[in-house]
Amino acid sequence: MKALVTGATGFVGGAVARALVRAGYGVRVLTRPDADMSNLDGLPVERVVGDLRDPASLRAALKGCPHLYHVAAHYALWARDPSIFYEVNVTGTVNLLEAAREVGTERIVYCSTIGAIGLPPNGGLGTEETPVSLAQMAGHYKRSKYLAEQEVVRFAKEGLPVVIVNPSAPVGEGDVKPTPTGRIIVDFMKGRMPAYIETGMNIVDVDDVAQGHLLAMEKGRIGERYILGGKNLLLREVFDILSRITGIKAPALKLPRLAVLPLAYANHWLANATGKPPRIPLEGVKMAKYKMHYDCSKAIRELGIPQTPPEVALEKAVRWFKDHGYA
Repeated sequence: MKALVTGATGFVGGAVARALVRAGYGVRVLTRPDADMSNLDGLPVERVVGDLRDPASLRAALKGCPHLYHVAAHYALWARDPSIFYEVNVTGTVNLLEAAREVGTERIVYCSTIGAIGLPPNGGLGTEETPVSLAQMAGHYKRSKYLAEQEVVRFAKEGLPVVIVNPSAPVGEGDVKPTPTGRIIVDFMKGRMPAYIETGMNIVDVDDVAQGHLLAMEKGRIGERYILGGKNLLLREVFDILSRITGIKAPALKLPRLAVLPLAYANHWLANATGKPPRIPLEGVKMAKYKMHYDCSKAIRELGIPQTPPEVALEKAVRWFKDHGYA
């Protein structure tokens, strides 16, 4: 059996490719011509060059692959030109699913984001069924992924065999970019975290997320969403774990979100003017308003996703960042 993986040069996609190889699958990866392939070093994968904005390249890449894992996305909290989010995340996803329908792909797993899952307005845990709307999406990344997920649901209703997975905040090995969550870990390791805004996140080992993709392919119900998550933690608790792992003192100064918001707006303006990513991402400060805690029981019950302790996942991330010269 052969599977096509998009986004395999990235964090989650690379973990999915490695999990597929370990499970004995043939793996084909779709990459752009200039992609950094270091996250796939040593893996026996077939590389095909293409682009989500080029439908002909997608049809060619899909031929001979009964399974498709669509993990690629433009994942960032800022871009000078926000249209890239919609071109890649929405139009690119539609292009890929249309190509999959044309070539007769047997089964598809679409990697969405926890940001497309709703949170109860009065607190509590978000589930796959918590109501949410586009108006509640903060920032272009979340908006684009929400819109893309709506397109995926449409394709599923039209008969395309696609399952949706929503990873929470993965950490672990192979965070090459790194992701916004990985950047928090790197900044902590470098001592660049003198203060923080309290928020909540759901930490999950990236290898558990990868396994969740394979389990969704095998067991997931068509058109259903599955939260691929682990343990709900406050940011302070994440810092305490990192402190025990690294020996670096956790930041003690907790700043009010509203006090940081004007700085984030100013940083956002400066980033747009200079083209350099902001040090204080505006969307990150906005999202800190919410404790992004979720009920992951559906994926545990129906798929059997592993639940690696966050201490283990964070230790793997710290070791990988250290070994690869990030900190």
